[in-house]
Amino acid sequence: MLCAMPETTGGRDPRAVSAHHPGRRALARHRREIILGELRRNGAVRVAELAVELDVSEMTVRRDLDALDAAGLAEKVHGGATLRFRHTTDEPGFDAKFMLNAPEKESIARTAALSVEAGSSIGLTAGTTTARMAIELAAIADLTVVTNSMRVAQTFASSPRSDRTVILTGGERTPSEALVGPVAVDSLGSFHLDHVFMGVHGMHERAGFTTPTLLEAETNRAFITAADRVTVLADHAKWGVTGLATITGFDDVDTLVTDAGLADQTIDFLSAKVRDLVVVLTSAEAGGVGVA
Repeated sequence: MLCAMPETTGGRDPRAVSAHHPGRRALARHRREIILGELRRNGAVRVAELAVELDVSEMTVRRDLDALDAAGLAEKVHGGATLRFRHTTDEPGFDAKFMLNAPEKESIARTAALSVEAGSSIGLTAGTTTARMAIELAAIADLTVVTNSMRVAQTFASSPRSDRTVILTGGERTPSEALVGPVAVDSLGSFHLDHVFMGVHGMHERAGFTTPTLLEAETNRAFITAADRVTVLADHAKWGVTGLATITGFDDVDTLVTDAGLADQTIDFLSAKVRDLVVVLTSAEAGGVGVA
């Protein structure tokens, strides 16, 4: 029988080195429990902030997030992670969603804003992409905006114009800072809008455009009824996600603006279902030139 002599490790007992590994695993497990706690409280975490809080390197934090992502407990995004939501009724907070796929959302919002003309009346439903679109609309003259998004209203309030009118519907507040329900629906019934831009929680080949909230689905349908034209803003990560309630089907919207992160077969499917499909590139994908 062959026997291997134990190697020395800097004069230390090899058994001491082996005994150290479980401690390292325990430390990693403890860090990940802390990270999960932050995710459950806030819906999102940032690598730089966790590195300071845990007193470790950003590379260590990224490895922890990789492990949580692989375990299906978190979803890595640029600069951090968001809590992975498992149920059709789960609804993340606004800040958690705002971090997700930010470059894609910026390009989608910028492209959608190009279709808004001075003097028009538009609707912006609640959502992180529509909130980014509000920033792009700040310079457009003589604009009337109807929204059920507190963040959209705040964006316009931060850059006021005397020739702009912003109308915020009433209603019940959701975790994503949308105002929904009968009050919102009743107020929308009195408007006639040129164009509505709608954010969605998910889009699915059978369910269409969805949301985790029944009241939000009803409110968004009221926006659609009030509009001459409807454009949905949805990045590629929304594909395959099904919320509890369908807002509307693919055939009922005029335009879908999404990004090139979708698979070719998905783009083919959407091209056959949506009247006008616009697929954009992020600035990085376009070589810094912009969207395509």
